[in-house]
Amino acid sequence: MAANSPSTAATLALIADDMREVDKVIASRLQSSVSLVGEVAQYIISAGGKRLRPALLLLVSGALGYKGEQRFNLAAVVEFIHTATLLHDDVVDESTLRRGRPTANESFGNPASVLVGDFLHSRAFQMVVSTNNLRVMQTLADATNVIAEGEVQQLMNTHDASLDEAGYLNVIRSKTAKLFEASARIAAILAGSPPATEQACAEYGQALGTAFQVIDDVLDYDGNAQEMGKNLGDDLREGKVTLPLIIAMQRGNEAQRELLRRVIETGATDELAPVIAVIRDTGALTATREAAAAQAQLAVDAAEKLPPNLYTKGLLQLAAQLLDRRV
Repeated sequence: MAANSPSTAATLALIADDMREVDKVIASRLQSSVSLVGEVAQYIISAGGKRLRPALLLLVSGALGYKGEQRFNLAAVVEFIHTATLLHDDVVDESTLRRGRPTANESFGNPASVLVGDFLHSRAFQMVVSTNNLRVMQTLADATNVIAEGEVQQLMNTHDASLDEAGYLNVIRSKTAKLFEASARIAAILAGSPPATEQACAEYGQALGTAFQVIDDVLDYDGNAQEMGKNLGDDLREGKVTLPLIIAMQRGNEAQRELLRRVIETGATDELAPVIAVIRDTGALTATREAAAAQAQLAVDAAEKLPPNLYTKGLLQLAAQLLDRRV
């Protein structure tokens, strides 16, 4: 999301008080008798970030008129689940930088990061049980399972120059968009919404999450490393074949395809500059942004099915402004 967008700030201002309540829940539930658990968990939580998943749950709750306390508890739950996946991802990807500072695995080591990720997952499900709502439990259990499958599928796809757009979308809908979808659906469940409204919320979350990840993959080749707080070309180094590369492979000439294939298979970032040149020359960045725009429009279409109010307007703005995202 564009960090300086006034309308994004206005949207998040709608839930500023709610987010403060969520932060209180997060702080209280990070407590552990094992000091290292709290230290590592606090390190990554305090790194900031956009908190989009809890924000989405709170905005949809507002759009549907749900004011119950469980929205704070479950917003913290989805943030814990997301944070756990970040801890595990950074270990798998051997990442060293996130949000402008060393990753937890870089600071505390891989074993601590993996185990604290496990703690956050299990703490999240302790909190879910307290809702005594089987639909909410089922939604989050299904989501975490799909996310894990997406992670494994992405691992299987690494360094595979033959990956196509369908395979790529399958991974990001599982790995990233599923928790967005679950966050929006949970709010609808809490609000006791009819099936059609719940489905619209789920569709909004999935489309928003998909667009968010597609734009994220654009920024790995077209962003500002200092602003993003991570290294450009990390996806390439990790062997992740994302949409800009897939489109460039489809559109490039024989020499360009051979360059991309070699770099994808080896993960060598010393040829990052020529790879970016190919991605630009083939129009792959523009085409990828267009794919994100199509997903953002699906999110807009879904949000327009919700009751007209300030929160729904915020959801519409969130989707529209996603395309201005630079960090």
